[in-house]
Amino acid sequence: MQNLSRRRVLTIGAALGLVGVADPSKAWAWSSSGSIAATDTVTDPWGVWDDATDPLLADLLENGRIPGVNTAFEKWVRNGDALPSGIPAALTTWLQGHNRLPSWADQTKLDRAAQFNKRMSMYLFLLYGLGSGIMSTVIPREARNVYWSEGGAVMKSRAAKTFTYGYDLSAVDAFKPTGHFVVTSNKTRLTHAAVRHLLPQSSHWRAVTDDQDFIPISNGDILITFHSLGTFVHGKLKSWGIRMSAAEEEAFLHMWQVALHLLGVRDDFIPATWAAARAQSQYALTPLLAPTPEGIDLADILLGLTSQVDLGVTKGFQREFARYLLGDQVGNWLRLPRDYASRAIIEVGWPAYVAFREGTSGIIPTTYSLFDQFIRGVAMLFLNNGTSATYTPITIPTGNRAGT
Repeated sequence: MQNLSRRRVLTIGAALGLVGVADPSKAWAWSSSGSIAATDTVTDPWGVWDDATDPLLADLLENGRIPGVNTAFEKWVRNGDALPSGIPAALTTWLQGHNRLPSWADQTKLDRAAQFNKRMSMYLFLLYGLGSGIMSTVIPREARNVYWSEGGAVMKSRAAKTFTYGYDLSAVDAFKPTGHFVVTSNKTRLTHAAVRHLLPQSSHWRAVTDDQDFIPISNGDILITFHSLGTFVHGKLKSWGIRMSAAEEEAFLHMWQVALHLLGVRDDFIPATWAAARAQSQYALTPLLAPTPEGIDLADILLGLTSQVDLGVTKGFQREFARYLLGDQVGNWLRLPRDYASRAIIEVGWPAYVAFREGTSGIIPTTYSLFDQFIRGVAMLFLNNGTSATYTPITIPTGNRAGT
């Protein structure tokens, strides 16, 4: 049985582009010597939450202050905007301490990452969407947390908010005063703290979770999300032979390092290099992937959103592309129907498309970027029911999934 488990993890690891997958029975042993803090300690991130934020949100929720905060947050969108007025003093103090980049952030690297994101736009759109988005449904804790939280019952809206996070992170001005990402990160961090307070009140969630102490969204869970996004995408781009300079790869990682810090992850958990990130993912991602009833339902809902646009014309192709990105084991877990004709087209056509695009991107890079932005804009308009092609308000929840 143990050998079968080992082979299963290696198969998934290979599909996700991760090298050297750890034994799933192994306890956390990643040393912070590989982190940006470089402190050489071993600390289990699943026992670390957000002490700077959690008590504040618990108080705001218990005292009915969140609806007023959400209203005040509506016009607080850009990094350079003044802090919203009319919010509790304790929240203003919190924002004054967190609404900024860490002292070690390198604007030159962030600018380089922005240009890299622009060049990689189509690849990132597909990998974040059909890759990372569907992978999240086979991360048991994430799938259960999403399903039983308030957003689990309205996945189109939740997908729009998730899309906004990625959209804001990938924007050319993401970390500048005109960009949105620092504000979006603060709203997301506050939302996580609210969910930590609310989900333990759900008997349905408590019945299925394996979170220690019944507290969701630990630093470990956020690291899982990073590896399902940043580490996964970086590995796929490498495996596809996409042109990336060492400086671009470093900048792409630095962007994620800053993003993790803004979400409240401790610096001693944030990988300093891609090699350290891959090593950490062996503990924080691949061995933990598995199907759950909640995840199967969420994957079906997410993949069904596209069918609302094209009436199901690309349904088979879309599901096979998800299998192509994540491996057939994940596809089988999620019970994705097979479409072998589409798979044959993908296996021949996608490498040819990548080769053509990479071969011509130096000639017509602006044209590709325009097409990429157009497709992303159409996707956002659909998720937002036509209200915006660039932005979805992130609101702090006040309850769990209706009826739970």
